[in-house]
This record gives sequence, C-alpha cells and structure tokens, in this order.
Amino acid sequence: MKFYYVYILCCKDDSLYVGVTSDIERRLMEHNAGKYSEAYTHSRRPVKLVFCQDFMDPNQAIEFEKKIKKWSRTKKQALIDEDFDKLQNLSECRNATHYKYNPNSDGAIE
Repeated sequence: MKFYYVYILCCKDDSLYVGVTSDIERRLMEHNAGKYSEAYTHSRRPVKLVFCQDFMDPNQAIEFEKKIKKWSRTKKQALIDEDFDKLQNLSECRNATHYKYNPNSDGAIE
C-alpha cells in the first residue's frame, strides 16, 4: 500500500514550507542536501520536519497541501502544535456579512 505525505518544514530563517511527497524520508534529505537550486528551501537550509500527515489517496494529499499552503502562518502553527481549538477559531469566517459579526442579522440562514 502506497502512502502520500503532506508535510511542513521549518526553515533556518523560521519560515514554513508546505509540500507533498510519496517518500517523506527521501524528500527531507533532498531538501537538506539542496538538490534543487531553484527550490524555496535551497537557501533556507537546514530544514526541520515539523508536521506530517499521511494519505492513501494522492488526490486527497494534493488537495490538503493546496489548502494549507493558503493558510496564514498562525493557522499553520496551530496545526503543527495540534492546537485544534485555536485552529477552529482561526478557521471561522470573520467577514462583516457573517451572522456573528453583523449586528443586523438574526443568525438565520436564508
């Protein structure tokens, strides 16, 4: 059975990098060896694996990677820290039109 991994690396400059691979050990070695000179992590080595989630379906892994790449650093850090309460809070809609933040709304969904 083949697994696919969505991972987050903490770089030397304290930035976070999100990726997906089918071989997490090989990919981590490639990042730290600087195999790809054009890669984001090349000039930010060494990198450290701080989060890894496995998937059996490659499409699910790719979708999850795309999703968390768009997240703020704070939200990624909550995932890394397994602070699911904070992650939930950061995931809530904060738009002025959302019923929680619109004083003219009664909370009913129309």
